[in-house]
This record gives sequence, C-alpha cells and structure tokens, in this order.
Amino acid sequence: MVETANKCSLCNGSIDHMYQPMESWGVKGSLCSKCYSKKISEYYPGTHDRVNKSN
Repeated sequence: MVETANKCSLCNGSIDHMYQPMESWGVKGSLCSKCYSKKISEYYPGTHDRVNKSN
C-alpha cells in the first residue's frame, strides 16, 4: 500500500515531490510535478513564473 502512495494518480510514475490536486480538477490522489504542471496549464492558461521562495 505504501508503494501506491509514491505513484502519480495520472501517469502512474514515481513521485519525488507530492502535489495535491485542486478539488475542481476531479483527480483523486497525489500528482507528480510533471502532471501537476500540466493541470495548472490546463486550468490556468498563460505564462507561469516559478519563484523560489526558500531564499
């Protein structure tokens, strides 16, 4: 059961960093960064600047 927690709900690939989908996306479970970025682009079109807030 722990193994499935490390799999992306959309592509079934391994997850290095877990992302939780928004409810409006209709996705159950966690997403990998690639699938999360795709969903963000689908629901929020346009340019998205990545900001490193850890500094």
